[in-house]
Amino acid sequence: MKQLTGLDATFLHMETGSQFGHVSGLSIFERPDDPTYEPFTAWRDSIDERLHLLEPLRRRAIEVPFGIDHPFWIEDPDFDLDYHVRHTAVPPPGGPEELEALVARIVGRPLDRRHPLWETYVIEGLADDRFAVLTKFHHATIDGASGVELLTMMLDDDPEGTEVPPPTEEWKPEPVPDDLEVLTRAMASVARKPGRLLLLSARTIRDLGVATRNPVLAAAGSQMRRSLRGPLGTALNFGRSREEDPDSPPVNLPTRRAPRTPFNRTITAHRRYAFRSTSLNQVKDIKKALGATVNDVVMAACAGGLRRYLEVHDALPEKPLIAMVPVSIRTGQEVERWTNRVSGLVATLPTDTGEPLERLERVHAAMSDAKEAFGALPAESLTEFAQFSPPAVFTRAMRMSTRFRLGDRLNPTVNLVVSNVPGPREPLYAAGAKLLHYYPVSIVTDGQGLNITVQSYQDNLDWGLISCRDLVPDLSVLLDYIIEDLDDMERVAKELTTTG
Repeated sequence: MKQLTGLDATFLHMETGSQFGHVSGLSIFERPDDPTYEPFTAWRDSIDERLHLLEPLRRRAIEVPFGIDHPFWIEDPDFDLDYHVRHTAVPPPGGPEELEALVARIVGRPLDRRHPLWETYVIEGLADDRFAVLTKFHHATIDGASGVELLTMMLDDDPEGTEVPPPTEEWKPEPVPDDLEVLTRAMASVARKPGRLLLLSARTIRDLGVATRNPVLAAAGSQMRRSLRGPLGTALNFGRSREEDPDSPPVNLPTRRAPRTPFNRTITAHRRYAFRSTSLNQVKDIKKALGATVNDVVMAACAGGLRRYLEVHDALPEKPLIAMVPVSIRTGQEVERWTNRVSGLVATLPTDTGEPLERLERVHAAMSDAKEAFGALPAESLTEFAQFSPPAVFTRAMRMSTRFRLGDRLNPTVNLVVSNVPGPREPLYAAGAKLLHYYPVSIVTDGQGLNITVQSYQDNLDWGLISCRDLVPDLSVLLDYIIEDLDDMERVAKELTTTG
């Protein structure tokens, strides 16, 4: 048994009847030149061959009675690969609209917690002799970076296949523990939490004071830390190494309020999904000509598309929108490979200007400020606070929020999530079938009914937008506007290059 971290468990506790904690990916494959090739059989056999390398696939979550602490993982004694690998189709010849509708239906259903928290669907019926694979993994198991790693492990880097190393030891399922055993393990963890919370609070208060140039806060945190030096600190730090006090220059942290938009309301369980692919080289040419980064260009295109979409719906706020941008805090030194190591920074999306070049310049400045603030804040410490949230209270709070529709009553902290995930640059294959595109499918939550995620693969930028169907029913229109704004930036970049 292995206990989930507080951050991992948060994605379980957040779930309600309309809010789900799984992330997905839509892979498009080109069939190999083999008339006997069966996509479903090939995909299932490929996973079966690699099961010993893919630890999250056989882990099952065991809840702690009364929700007094976070769940545990066990090696599922009832694991059945055929339950998780599924076969479906769209009416041939299926195009993007049919595939988007099918994906929206599948991701609009929660994963069954009586099984390991993943599913994969082989989807046939696509035009041009292609097929798709949709994977659903619970965010409690992986984050964006580990999700990319898991994808590459499930695929081959050669059309002839990759030699899979045999298991070094026999896989051993664990019996499902009874309530008493789970409670005993949980109580041992709960007993250590007050001391760990005290240490974490002292460190975080001091770091926040330094970051915000608040001498009172910094002094209070430092005083708390000094009081924990000596015998008490030794006891509380048992099994942990003490960190040196940082000596970094403080920064000013911007204070922002997100304006309300049509997609900042309480969500339903119904989803819309839209996907497209653009050229990564196009974005690189823009960033080179205009002195920005790839992520700046992506963010600016999102700002332009959102501005036009909101204008058409007569819902454009005077103030710019605010985006949360997930950031990996992986160091490469993690003991636990399959867990969440992610935080986020907050940046302005300049939807209040109609000029593409000005939007890009302001995005670049906003991201620079956000990165500086993120670097100053104790991001890792802040994510650790999730370890101390009582699961029963957190889950109840989520349900109360949905019941009383707080997403309709409170101003959002951010308007949406915009995520840019770097993916593999080399081609990948599934038992001889070439991977053409990998479109991300992320999460929406109450108050934030729109998510934009982009993943690079080879020379492509694959865009995946997901929304609450009731809040953004015309999601494909928004994606069209974003791509058109990207083309506008390319035109401006070419004009500047020519005149310069």
